[in-house]
Amino acid sequence: MNIEYPARERLANLPTPLQPLERISDHFSMPYGGPKIWIKRDDLTESAMSGNKLRKLEFIIAEARARGCNTLITCGGEQSNHCRATALAAAKCGLKAHLILRQGAGARDGAAVPDGNLLVDYLAGAEVSLYPLREYIDQLPSLFEYWSGIYEKQGDRALCIPTGGSDGLGIWGYIQGAQELLEDCQRAGFTPDQLICASGSGGTQAGLILGSQIFAEGVQVTGYAVCDSAEYFVNKIREDVEDWARRYQQPHRLEIQQIQVIDDYIGPGYAIATEEIYQTIALAAQLEGILLDPVYTGKAFHGMLQDIKAGRYADCENLVFVHTGGQFGVFPQRSGFRSSWADAE
Repeated sequence: MNIEYPARERLANLPTPLQPLERISDHFSMPYGGPKIWIKRDDLTESAMSGNKLRKLEFIIAEARARGCNTLITCGGEQSNHCRATALAAAKCGLKAHLILRQGAGARDGAAVPDGNLLVDYLAGAEVSLYPLREYIDQLPSLFEYWSGIYEKQGDRALCIPTGGSDGLGIWGYIQGAQELLEDCQRAGFTPDQLICASGSGGTQAGLILGSQIFAEGVQVTGYAVCDSAEYFVNKIREDVEDWARRYQQPHRLEIQQIQVIDDYIGPGYAIATEEIYQTIALAAQLEGILLDPVYTGKAFHGMLQDIKAGRYADCENLVFVHTGGQFGVFPQRSGFRSSWADAE
């Protein structure tokens, strides 16, 4: 099926590879009657920008240019992959970036040295505004309005990007990503039964679901929540798709039952990993040379393996895990890995 995409700013190295995880399949899936596990390497979209956010930013930055904007304002946690990718993409495209960040333990307060994604934000030249958790949550819309007004007074024009770039514009990134992935699978000689991803802001899963419906009806997409409830993500994904359909006058719709989200593996909270998650990350590195992260992909991959053992995917022959990147998130949580390489099994 053909679909007309809006303008894109080509930033990512596409297509990304689709690879079988032979040793992990042999170790975790086949003994339980589970599927062959494949991985879509969207962690390789680019070296530093990297990850799923770059697919969305291709469409977002093209929209910013079309509107005559020279500044990108977005938001997220202090270790936000999306904000880091936005900072670097803006630098590459000659735009300004302003990041409204939810403050964490690694804030640059004169005592602590920025690490991981936050360090890269500063290196990329982004303007960074750190806010305490409660102020961030209570005042985020007004913070966007305030900083947009500041730039307007300076003669700049800003495009405000929601958390994770997840809305009716950003969703195009994974409609296109789903098309690419399904073509990869076709060349490899199979149609996937399941596509698996981490869900943190909902936009990646929304695009994958919609893309799968458009290009290969019958492929199930399952998201593993890393924050918030399954109910929250069902509503968020539905809202993003409705926003997309309204903006671009698209006839495609999603039914609630098409949105599958599992929230059993969030653990203590967003960006808080357990020892089991750290061990799963170490195991993936040892068996396959794949680096996951403790905030998104590590949790989703761990949940997927546990559910394979429990028989959730027993009726699948081929399952594809979409690696959405995030490796910079490993380093701020280095202390969690102290025993993982010895205990992974």
